[in-house]
Amino acid sequence: MTIYIDVVLIENLIMNYIILLATGMILKVKIKNIRLIFASLLGAIYSIVSYSGFLEIYSTFALKIILSIIIVYVAYNPQTVKKMWKELLFFYLTSFVFGGVAFALIYIIKPQEIFMKNGLFLGTYPLKTVILGAVVGFVLTISAFNLIKKKISKKDLICRVEIVLNKIKIETKALIDTGNMLKEPITNTPVMVIEHTLLYNIIPKEILNHLEEIIGGDFKNIPEKIKNEYISKLKLIPFSSLGKQNGMLIGIKADYIKIEKGEGKEEEGEDEIIKKENIILGIYNKSLTKKGEYRAIIGMELI
Repeated sequence: MTIYIDVVLIENLIMNYIILLATGMILKVKIKNIRLIFASLLGAIYSIVSYSGFLEIYSTFALKIILSIIIVYVAYNPQTVKKMWKELLFFYLTSFVFGGVAFALIYIIKPQEIFMKNGLFLGTYPLKTVILGAVVGFVLTISAFNLIKKKISKKDLICRVEIVLNKIKIETKALIDTGNMLKEPITNTPVMVIEHTLLYNIIPKEILNHLEEIIGGDFKNIPEKIKNEYISKLKLIPFSSLGKQNGMLIGIKADYIKIEKGEGKEEEGEDEIIKKENIILGIYNKSLTKKGEYRAIIGMELI
């Protein structure tokens, strides 16, 4: 059987690109096609070198892990080690699901023309078969992850939180957002997003009702006494959610918060109280939900 190197390169380039694209869409990271193409090309070149078998070192497990890390880094440019490992994990999960779907389809269409060499499945099937497998794999992979996410009840992601600020306690319900990794950029402190109306009894309304002006540097509606008291306490927090791509939140450090996990399961003895002291409250000047199911958002890191 004759295998053409350029065909193997193109096949792997297509497969790698669609896997990386699907992973990025699942994680909702900012996708740049040029980075995905370059990362896919690295993986495709590795496939050629591995297939040729002239350097055994290229088949080692350690090198494959290192290559995966490089591919993920090139594709998504993660800014922290934690994001890096999260993206790497989902890259592997997507690859396993996608690879199984794509190979199954190719095998069904042309089972007699597939063989394995140096850990790679190869064949003389037409390129359109690879593209079809890639498209079907992409659709099924994205659909499967979306279905799993929808199956998670929102009630399971809502917990009760106690917030203490300026020694005043308030209680509310918060959504545990698995995709929320918001942090104050200077100190890298985790941020809990909270509706501004919850703080009316703690922070002056002159501040809470003019958050947009304060972000823009306009303090004309803030009395001098209040401005002097709070200006050093407020922090600017950039975010890319809540309906904005390049937004800003005003933040203030809480005394501490307590998160009650397992709400509504008291009879099972599953309640757990988690206390966090190094937390910044990101003040959101609108309602988070139409029906008020929750009035704050916390990230998985806090639990």
